[in-house]
Amino acid sequence: MTTEASPTPPAYPATLVIDYPDRPLNRLTTFFRIFTVIPIAIILVLVSGANFDWGRMHWDWHLAAGGILFLATLLMILFRQKYPRWWFDWNVALVKFGTRVATYIGLLTDVYPSTDEEQAVHIEIPYPDVPKDLNRWLPLVKWFLAIPHYIVLACLIIAAFVCVVIAWFAILFTSRYPRGLFDFVVGVSRWALRVAAYAFLLTTDRYPLFSLD
Repeated sequence: MTTEASPTPPAYPATLVIDYPDRPLNRLTTFFRIFTVIPIAIILVLVSGANFDWGRMHWDWHLAAGGILFLATLLMILFRQKYPRWWFDWNVALVKFGTRVATYIGLLTDVYPSTDEEQAVHIEIPYPDVPKDLNRWLPLVKWFLAIPHYIVLACLIIAAFVCVVIAWFAILFTSRYPRGLFDFVVGVSRWALRVAAYAFLLTTDRYPLFSLD
């Protein structure tokens, strides 16, 4: 009697891989990372739709005026069942850029973030065939359905922050990022990407996995 192996489920349609730096990391830039990241962080803020109000002296954020094209995409899927390709390309490019900056802040690499090159961060998000792959009504409630993920991710992000602090000391003394800490921080980022693809990028209707893998 033979037993057939259960079929492997298809990969989630949003993947993240960050190359492990199997080499000595730069201790100097690691020590001053909070300062060296400032120029590229300013660029990320500017392309993410932030506006500085000199009268009130604070930053204003507008989802519809910059950053991820969420509301416009939601309406386009709802009424036209279309996801304009250049909107998709912008959203994915911005996510990739933001992830490169986050990877640098998180000490996962000492290579300064590029605005366009892939570098050590590899993200794949397939372009959806909207009439075939997406329910036109689901974008109205995806943000709500993802609430359990927000709660779990809030706890995981705190844990990841602690891991980054520990890794900061480890790099200063050994020039290496402990592999276990690295995999955990990358796993949290991967989880967050899946949630973003489902609830905000609106590229898939497949509910995100509760997993770091």
